Amino acid sequence: MITCYLKYVIDPYQVNEFEQYAKMWIPLVHKLGGTHHGYFLPHEGANNIAYALFSFPSLADYEEYRQKMMVDEECQQAFEFANHNKCIISYERSFMRPVFE
Repeated sequence: MITCYLKYVIDPYQVNEFEQYAKMWIPLVHKLGGTHHGYFLPHEGANNIAYALFSFPSLADYEEYRQKMMVDEECQQAFEFANHNKCIISYERSFMRPVFE
């Protein structure tokens, strides 16, 4: 299993818009074969940092998801929503291997 860990720098005045964006992506990741572990929005501390975690059985499965995502109409609508609202300033993506036991 591989888990994608996304750290977002978001516009602190558009947390509600970012939350809408997050709610769009959770079912899309599931639809395209992944397991979404949720988005984590600012509460205390930094007001412009958010996180998301989702997993795929392998890096190859993640790459397949990326290909499907680029042609999926709902995914493109989610991207357009974020681009239009400018709620995401930047993000960094890392891949991690979870240990559960």
